[in-house]
Amino acid sequence: MSTVFFIKKGLDIRLLGDAEKIVVDLNPRLFAIKPTDFIGCFPKMLVKEGDVVKAGSPLFFDKYRDDIFFTSPVSGKVSGIRRGAKRKILEVVVESDGKNESLDFGAADPAKTDRETIMKKLLKSGLWPVIRQRPYSVTASPKEEPKAIFVPAFDSSPLAADFDLVVHGHGEEFQTGLDILARLTKGRVYLNVHAKKTMSKVFLNAKNVEINRFKGPHPSGNVSVHLNRLSPLNKGEVIWYVYPQDILAIGRLFLSGKHDTTRLIALTGSEIKHPQYYKTRTGASINEMVKDNVQKGELRYISGNVLTGDKIDKSGFVGFYHTQVTVIPEGNYYELFGWALPGFGKFSMSHTFPSFLYPDKKYRLDTNMHGGERAYVMTGMFEKVFPFDIYPLQLIKAILVEDIDLMENLGIYEIDAEDFALCEVIDTSKTEIQRIVRNGLELMRKEMS
Repeated sequence: MSTVFFIKKGLDIRLLGDAEKIVVDLNPRLFAIKPTDFIGCFPKMLVKEGDVVKAGSPLFFDKYRDDIFFTSPVSGKVSGIRRGAKRKILEVVVESDGKNESLDFGAADPAKTDRETIMKKLLKSGLWPVIRQRPYSVTASPKEEPKAIFVPAFDSSPLAADFDLVVHGHGEEFQTGLDILARLTKGRVYLNVHAKKTMSKVFLNAKNVEINRFKGPHPSGNVSVHLNRLSPLNKGEVIWYVYPQDILAIGRLFLSGKHDTTRLIALTGSEIKHPQYYKTRTGASINEMVKDNVQKGELRYISGNVLTGDKIDKSGFVGFYHTQVTVIPEGNYYELFGWALPGFGKFSMSHTFPSFLYPDKKYRLDTNMHGGERAYVMTGMFEKVFPFDIYPLQLIKAILVEDIDLMENLGIYEIDAEDFALCEVIDTSKTEIQRIVRNGLELMRKEMS
């Protein structure tokens, strides 16, 4: 019987627009790999506009880790390389030819393949970036060996994709992917499921892993929460983590030798007419997902969830690590005496509005901040949604003054920016806490490298 961990601190934000368990095939014309999705990556281009590529063909590599390649998700031609300020590469766009031809990297039996060969195949195929490491949440270093590997088999964030549906019917690929991960570490592979919601036998009957059960409000599905309970990270230690869709891609690579990044994307949010799942590939354009499928008005398109996702436009692309797209209303308006109104339709963690009387109510929330940035005040609210033995406000202040020793002592190695998303939601100071924490992690990474 696996251990059950109950996460008491946290907050579930219930939104309208859950995706129905309907899967629609989607073959958009355009796909993109965005170097900005990979923290700490300095891309060096290997292609130019007009080049013909196959799935698995390298598009660019990391300038400072030249063995890590980032490859095309489909076959076709490179239709654009979009740059930003100082010629920073933002997107490498591939126009699909609809054939999905892939380079052949050769099938292999995990049980008969050594660790070095496995790593070379993952690096060459472009699947290595799906493996990330803590601390810092960057692409894993091939030169290090993790003390453990974590597989989060559920997502507790608002309107998250159902990972049970994602792996349904793909037991062989998933188990092969787990067997590969088990060859990459001398430690354990932790498969962490939801104590009540995870029903898939693909997860519950998985072999070569240690299965642990978690329950409680968000962020019970975050890697940091699992890490904190199962294998706390000390200075100098490294763990890796991989999500189920990426494990399927690894499994397909070793079963067929093909670079196949087929994935399900949940289209969610209150402004979607028909929230459902789309079967497509990594980096797909959302244009055809949302065409004639959104409400009228000014809308915010988000690759990912509302707490940690990235703002994109309606012809933008799904992020490399994202499994959902969310559409909510923009909040470009002023509210006269908003604090004095009854607020029956407003969400609040506290008892400020009467909405607390309806715990199961779902909300249509927009992006309005309801106020501007102001000084920090010690309210004690962060600790109610932050399930770590860490003082969150003190850590934020240590990051702001760049006190490296204090940041270490306050536990910065144990967390990621996403763990502060709820703190950001309830923050009366209206500060961009996730950006502050990300900057702190980058400071630590540069100092320790």
